[in-house]
Amino acid sequence: MITLKGMTWDHPRGYDPMLATSARWLTETGVKIVWDKRSLQDFESFPVEELARQYDLIVIDHPHVGQITAQNCLAPLDVPGREAERAELAAHSVGPSYASYDYAGHQWAFPIDAAAQVQAFRPDLLDGPVTRWAEAAALARQGKVILPMRAPHSLMSFYTLAANLGTPCATSGPELIATAASVRVIETLRQVTDHIAPEHYEMDPIAASEAMASTDQYQLMPLGYGYLSYALAGFRPHRLKFADIPAAGSKGPIGSAVGGTGIAVSAFSPHREAAIGYAYWVASQQVQRTLYATAGGQPGHGLAWEDDGVNAAVDNFYRNTRATLEGGWLRPRHDGYMAFQDAASHRLNHGLRAHEDAAVIVAAINTLFEESF
Repeated sequence: MITLKGMTWDHPRGYDPMLATSARWLTETGVKIVWDKRSLQDFESFPVEELARQYDLIVIDHPHVGQITAQNCLAPLDVPGREAERAELAAHSVGPSYASYDYAGHQWAFPIDAAAQVQAFRPDLLDGPVTRWAEAAALARQGKVILPMRAPHSLMSFYTLAANLGTPCATSGPELIATAASVRVIETLRQVTDHIAPEHYEMDPIAASEAMASTDQYQLMPLGYGYLSYALAGFRPHRLKFADIPAAGSKGPIGSAVGGTGIAVSAFSPHREAAIGYAYWVASQQVQRTLYATAGGQPGHGLAWEDDGVNAAVDNFYRNTRATLEGGWLRPRHDGYMAFQDAASHRLNHGLRAHEDAAVIVAAINTLFEESF
């Protein structure tokens, strides 16, 4: 029997569907997959090369692709003879999810989980979603808004607002964003951050969702990566509802910083063919819209996002946020980006909390961006 080792992230959404699909894969092929998991913080920052030397299968975040390409630590998935399967995955990509793993002429992962910053609210406390950022700001002044600002999520909100305002950040150097545009973005962000509690700077979207779903203190999270678990009846004391992001600009819910995860195969795996076989299978629509979704996963395949049964379980989580995903913005992916993302997030938070001039904050971030190349 072939036994593969896999690494994913420590959340029911990231772990449970890998266990369920691997159990089915064992029954169908005789190939066993043993999964380990790492914290969300590790997932966002841990060197992929180290994981690739220990695991056959790795669930990755797309901004790592520049780094992994430079290190030659993942196996390209665009293998000969499976072009039709890849074309189907690309055709049903949720926004730019599939394209996010295409870098330097190869496909390094397949999307198995699609996400972007979306809006979450308490339908028992708020009549419906807000559609404009100004509405979120008004609720923030009343102390009713939670905004996860733990690195890197503060920078994600900066990215989302920049793109939504019509001045998206650059994905190549030397400058991330022009000073005039960036000042407007920070002033817009401050309409909410000036009114949030200090502990929000220690929260990721999971912690923020927990706070919203467990108490009546907060009615709205205007920007945060959506977690389908909180849309399930009975998951927490209070059920959250998800919607498209509120627009600060004039073109609707566009520009949200794309997240999600992809299934990748180690270049060092002694069982590369078997690992690639599972990657194609777990990313396919027949798995994504059935077993993967029912096991608690947040599918990366567009046909799952359109499926009536998949949506029914989570109060139309997918249909209600699809426009945001389709208008999503891809982060830079060059080798050196991941260190920039961490440093820039902390620098942004320092500036916001110290009430620094917006131009000073962004000058520092632009310098970090230039140095990342």
